[in-house]
Amino acid sequence: MKAVVYYDTKDVRIEEVAEPKVYAEGVKVKVAWTGICGTDLHEYLGGPIFIPGDAPNGVTGKERPVIMGHEFSGVIEEVGEEVEGLAAGDKVVINPVLTNKQHDNPLYDFYKEGTFIGLGDDGGFADFVVVPAENIVKLKDSTSLKIGALVEPTAVALQAIRESELKFSETVAVYGAGPIGLVTILAARAAGAKDIFAFDLSDERLEKAKEFGATHTVNSGKENPVEYIKSIYPDGVDRTFEVAGVKQTLEQSIQSTRPRGMVCIVSIFEKEIDFNPMMLTTSGVRISSSLGYEPDIFEATVKMIESGQIDPSLMITEEIELDEVIEKGFNKLIEDKSQAKILVKLSGEE
Repeated sequence: MKAVVYYDTKDVRIEEVAEPKVYAEGVKVKVAWTGICGTDLHEYLGGPIFIPGDAPNGVTGKERPVIMGHEFSGVIEEVGEEVEGLAAGDKVVINPVLTNKQHDNPLYDFYKEGTFIGLGDDGGFADFVVVPAENIVKLKDSTSLKIGALVEPTAVALQAIRESELKFSETVAVYGAGPIGLVTILAARAAGAKDIFAFDLSDERLEKAKEFGATHTVNSGKENPVEYIKSIYPDGVDRTFEVAGVKQTLEQSIQSTRPRGMVCIVSIFEKEIDFNPMMLTTSGVRISSSLGYEPDIFEATVKMIESGQIDPSLMITEEIELDEVIEKGFNKLIEDKSQAKILVKLSGEE
């Protein structure tokens, strides 16, 4: 079967690999659609970050090369002999988080040594993948598998809302209107945010931010975000989400947040930055961070999408074939800021 295989920085290859075999507690999934994530781009441009480096992954024991892809949906092809409650033909989405399960709190395990299918182990940029049965979440027969491929990034945003401690009718700013920024806007709206400010350098992305529920959209290359917010809310907004991953937006996030408000860092920083902690000490602003999601958040995301409470489908800007993933996927997302979520077609089943 064909797969997208990561070897090193800017060394990602589309090649033939052996089809995986199911094991007793595993489920073999015929992949339908896989989304290209910003994390995939970070790995491509500056990795390995989450993909194994010089040593095997601590949870999976996997070494490079690794089949990429952690935002994916599909149909069960085969189940292992010890798997119950799942059957061939079920529509599913995969929660890609893998941990050692040593603590009651799943986030403790995740942040201690967690990883993802598609980063720390072989993932969904392939015709088939075998995953632990406990990582499978069933979809309704009526749910689109395209939308299923958007569950994972949407879950990231919903977890970030939880980490920010956002309360109903509070105000929000989102720095960065890429895919995660867009679904953070969507999640903030669902959580009852009163005003949502979106900042980006791309006018095309800001138009998308309006569609997702932003009440104020500002090109931060043309207007100062901090001054803009404080012209409306002199003390700053209640919750700010840093989803751009650069020094300037982190500083602006802190400066535009009210005293005792919260900045939640959701982005991946490819490089170290200089940061003065006195920005927090003298303002009383608090910082939280969010990377993955708890199991209940992932499952809630599925239910919220299936009920129509949230709809991330506007995020899809293009669909491509697996053979096109480098030039029309990775490179296009890097160069064309009008792009949001590019889906890669595997079986293409809907």
